[in-house]
Amino acid sequence: MFCYKVGLYLLCLLSPLCRAGKCEDSLATPLPYSSFTGSSVYATGYGAGYAKLNRRGGSGGWSPVDADRYQWLQVDLGSRKKVVAVATQGRYSSADWTRRYRLLYSDTGKNWRPFLQDGNIWTFEGNSDSEGVTRHELLRSIVARYVRFVPLQWSKEGRMGLRVEVYGCSYWSDVVSFDGQGVISYRFSSKTKKIKFLTDLISLKFRTSAGHGVLLHGEGQQGDYISLELQRARLVLSINLGSNQYGSIQGHTAVTSGSLLDDDHWHSVLIQRYRRNVNFTLDQHTQPFRTNGEFDHLDLDYEISFGGLPASNKPSSGGRDNFVGCMEGIVYNGDNITSLIRRKKVDTSSFRNLTFSCSESRSFPVFFNSSSFLQLPGQGDSDTLSVSLSFRTWNPSGLLVYTALADGVVEVGLADGKVTVYINVTQRKNTRIDISSGSNLNDGQWHTVHLNALENYAMLTIDGDEASTVRTAIPIQITTGGTYYFGGYFLRTNTPPLQRSFQGCMQMIHVDDQLADLRAVEQGLIGMFQNVSLDMCAIIDRCVPNQCEHGGRCSQTWDSFSCICNGTGYRGATCHTSVYQQSCEEVLHLGRAPGGHWVDPDGSGPLQALRVSCDLTEGTVWTSVKNNLSPQTAVTALDQEGKAVLRLDYNMSTEQVYAVTSGADYCEQHIAYTCRMSRLLNSPDGEPYTWWVGRANEKHLYWGGSGPGIQKCACGIERNCTSAKHQCNCDADQRQWWDAGLLVYKDHLPVSQLVVGDTGRAGSEAKLTVGPLRCRGDREYWNAHTPASYLHFPSLKGETSADISFYFKTSSTYGVFLENLGTTDFIRIELKATSVISFSFDVGNGGVELTVRSPSRLDDGRWHRVEAERNLKEAVLSLDGRYRDARAAPAQGHIRLELFSQLYIGASGGQRGFLGCMRALRLNGVTLDLEERARVTPGVKPGCQGHCNHFGVHCRNGGVCVEQYDGYSCDCSHTAYDGRLCTNDVGGYFESGTLVRYDFPSEAGPPASGAAPRGPQGTALLGETNLTREELVFSFSTSNAPAILVYVSSKTQDYLAVVLRNNGTLQVRYSLGGLTEPYTIDLDHRNMANGQPHHVNVSREQRSIHLQLDHYPVTTYTLPDASDTHFNLVKTIFLGKVFETGEIDPVLIDRYNTPGFVGCLSRVTLNGVAPLKAALRPGPAAALVTAHGILVPSNCGAQPLTISPLGAAHDPWQMDTAGAVFPYNNEMISREKLDHNSAVIGGIVAVVICLALGVLVFLVRHMFRHKGSYHTNEAKGAESADCADAAIIVNDPAFTETIEESKKEWFI
Repeated sequence: MFCYKVGLYLLCLLSPLCRAGKCEDSLATPLPYSSFTGSSVYATGYGAGYAKLNRRGGSGGWSPVDADRYQWLQVDLGSRKKVVAVATQGRYSSADWTRRYRLLYSDTGKNWRPFLQDGNIWTFEGNSDSEGVTRHELLRSIVARYVRFVPLQWSKEGRMGLRVEVYGCSYWSDVVSFDGQGVISYRFSSKTKKIKFLTDLISLKFRTSAGHGVLLHGEGQQGDYISLELQRARLVLSINLGSNQYGSIQGHTAVTSGSLLDDDHWHSVLIQRYRRNVNFTLDQHTQPFRTNGEFDHLDLDYEISFGGLPASNKPSSGGRDNFVGCMEGIVYNGDNITSLIRRKKVDTSSFRNLTFSCSESRSFPVFFNSSSFLQLPGQGDSDTLSVSLSFRTWNPSGLLVYTALADGVVEVGLADGKVTVYINVTQRKNTRIDISSGSNLNDGQWHTVHLNALENYAMLTIDGDEASTVRTAIPIQITTGGTYYFGGYFLRTNTPPLQRSFQGCMQMIHVDDQLADLRAVEQGLIGMFQNVSLDMCAIIDRCVPNQCEHGGRCSQTWDSFSCICNGTGYRGATCHTSVYQQSCEEVLHLGRAPGGHWVDPDGSGPLQALRVSCDLTEGTVWTSVKNNLSPQTAVTALDQEGKAVLRLDYNMSTEQVYAVTSGADYCEQHIAYTCRMSRLLNSPDGEPYTWWVGRANEKHLYWGGSGPGIQKCACGIERNCTSAKHQCNCDADQRQWWDAGLLVYKDHLPVSQLVVGDTGRAGSEAKLTVGPLRCRGDREYWNAHTPASYLHFPSLKGETSADISFYFKTSSTYGVFLENLGTTDFIRIELKATSVISFSFDVGNGGVELTVRSPSRLDDGRWHRVEAERNLKEAVLSLDGRYRDARAAPAQGHIRLELFSQLYIGASGGQRGFLGCMRALRLNGVTLDLEERARVTPGVKPGCQGHCNHFGVHCRNGGVCVEQYDGYSCDCSHTAYDGRLCTNDVGGYFESGTLVRYDFPSEAGPPASGAAPRGPQGTALLGETNLTREELVFSFSTSNAPAILVYVSSKTQDYLAVVLRNNGTLQVRYSLGGLTEPYTIDLDHRNMANGQPHHVNVSREQRSIHLQLDHYPVTTYTLPDASDTHFNLVKTIFLGKVFETGEIDPVLIDRYNTPGFVGCLSRVTLNGVAPLKAALRPGPAAALVTAHGILVPSNCGAQPLTISPLGAAHDPWQMDTAGAVFPYNNEMISREKLDHNSAVIGGIVAVVICLALGVLVFLVRHMFRHKGSYHTNEAKGAESADCADAAIIVNDPAFTETIEESKKEWFI
């Protein structure tokens, strides 16, 4: 019956079927005119009663007299109603409307409560015209009789104007008032006495202004109990399902929730328990926990009490207070207790006067912000000063009271969490008195302050505690001024307050021992105020629930909170991100040295970091976790059954062990048993004497070197045990032996316990060794994919905080890494440009975008790491751990990220996806299995197998492979080639007088040699102009000499020239300053003007010049010491001829410039700048180049003459001494050509013979296979195994998991 009732109650609580229709009635429109009131009325016809939605009565709505933030429109709903939505509209056919407003509500028309959302006093968006209706569904429903609209912003063209509607439904509940004396005792029926409850369901609502009190209590004779109690205005649930008599099992569990619960507003509680699992919900915030101990039932024996402890428990209650306040809707396991009370079905004899209504609050709080003050009158010209008040705040400092004396001032304030009083009497001479009392008074609790100054002393008392009273002498009589300022003072004075304004709440303000009439202040009858909220305390505890993760300590001020992460192992604004890497693989890839390291396997997940050893062996990273068992530990202490139990401690939890092993490719643990007449497994078929227990607390009967289900040791697998009758050496029961090997089935590891059973005989001894758990391979760190389409996963779960990290590499310049969408919310990370990463999201406050720019290109085919985090405090984006962008979250606004679509990896709806590789994608510390998802997703292949990985080698001559959706392309813009694979030479034929001139942009020059190209199609971006190294490459063919091939000029007299002299030999000329004549390199040994193509490569670094012609070895030259090494202010490249004003080396002009180069030039580049290509191909660099004369595109200079390499003795470019003689011999060349032709013919004959033999062998094997060869499907290696068990272990990788897979990457 009990389970049936609880089940029905749960069904009714969770299902809409039990709810009486939809709760969306119009509550305001049916009300009479008198139910609407306002702070003031502008004129007749503007009354509050006309403020009904879509009505045109009167002047079409409500408008107040004044235009300030003290105006309000109030609706009396007649009784308590459940409110789910509100709507507003401007005043009909006018320029009056309300743009933004706040919503207050109350049961009594006093002690107002602001509507809160996302941890802040919520501001609703109103209207932008007079006719439009703006409706807001409340994030959580409220129950109230009075609803008040407080305009914050209004029409700039007119005034405030409002028409409103409130949507909801009726609400009814039995209410019971508790006076601190009465206790309700609910006795279970006789049928349920001493029944041990497996489940519990308790719900209630309470309202109180007291910070302490027991709401419910029940206990049993066996020590079980459950208690719900207010302590310091926080709710504490204590539960004990049982402890044993020896004390080894302690079942007490206490969980705290909420704060500031003494605010005299309704709070709802729901406790759901099933066995040891409990959900504790307070005001819709659920805190799940698991009780301590090992018991599942709650035995309360006879009764449970509400409102306090029954009289029989008072002596042992430790002075715990009964509850003072109201409760409603008390339900215990399906029984409506409040209904039973009204029907007098429960014991209420302890009540003096049981009432079913909740009395009005007697307090009148005042809410102060940073610009508020309250002025109250007092007695003037009095020799006695008496002021007292209650306050609560989070700020450590602030002004409480300030009053001017007839001759001096008195100031009461908070400083560093304690109350300080400063009295300065200036009569005759300055007399300053400072006193202080209390500590940590900025804890959000109510505290009282009472200051008395009379005759010749002052006395300060905190919280009514006489022990805290501080008394000091005042040498001079004081005289009061008669005016008191509370919370702030903003008037000019010679003695301004020392403290800044107070932020918090005050109540029970007494001046001259008289309670201040704050309602009269509200009505403007006495005193005055500014920027305060009367009859309301809107203090918010921003640390409850604690938004600091992983044990971070929360600290708060009035309008913000901060997290102290010291000692947690986490960092960030909310202690969300781990300071450690997730694996040894990641640690060592960051360049850390092998050894002991902290790793956090689940990153920002709930698991704590653990200490491991990271080792590097032959390129393989191993993670080792040590245990507390010393090598060769002797087995001694035996239990009553003659067994010894050895427990191993790895100093980490089972969950941490699983995180280490599950992410590894392979794990092992060495185990050894040294025996002297001590049997091990009792093989082959006996009951094992010794076994070990693994990770899942399972018993295992195999030993190192064997596998699950095989009761053998390593020697039994290898068939080399000391006795052929046994499968372990120790089972032979000999004087001295051992069994050792590796346990490699990682789902069983690590060894947590060993049970040894055969050491009780005379002469029996055993020693055990269990090595560290060792794992290699990191499936998560190398888990990657390469979407040719996209992958999708369930929607991201990270409403208030989320972190995303991954590695990528690409040759593309744009792409979306991931995207998740909601109705309006979204989150996206993308590559927006060649060097820009973007992280954008929207939680309802408008889109936010963070960008990080890398100084180098990101499409370089290298791995880059992206980390993004969003929490309540900030959003952060970082790239490669060095470049970072952060954005603080707004102080008020939406905080929850609400997403519903799938999480798309590698693409997004309607946008180009990402082309490249992604790996180690982690969301909130959990690695997404890209590999597994890729196996079932069309268009995604395992491994980082993009088109460029397969075909990138086909992009020649420095071309860069670029991924395309259906293939790849080669970017030749930074080369002197074009064509699909950058193999087509770009060259031209120069007729007599033709020249090409390439001018570098102002204050720019070619990039340094070896640097990455920095511009499209040979353009040089602004950068280094004083070169210390350059590389000039080109090919040419000509039959005419002399000629200037290439000339590089500067804005100084520095230059580089390559010329053909009259005899056709090549000369390189360097003029870098410091020398009277240019430094020349003359190659006098060969006529290069022979009509054949030739290739030239001239490179310099500092003083070293390297020269290579055609295919011959590189020759090195050195600039003289007197020469400068900087090529200053490079300006222009000339090809074929020089035509330039200014001072030019006359030798070049006189000897080589006329008539100019006639022939072919191609492949011309200087440090990646291709001037000839710029002249012949359209592109961005075309504006920098000019051509004079006839230039005909041609690649006639592209193919160098192919000559077999010569030995050093005959190599004309391998010159050991200056002036070496070139051994040119036509007959020698002819013989070499003949020998070369003979070799080619012989090679062809050999290839033909080999092909014929191969065809013959294939035919013979094919014929014999069909004649009767027998093939099986057994795994390779089985034939070499000694037994079937060994064959299984050798050949089943799923069994032993010893086959190391290559590191997997996936290409999108």
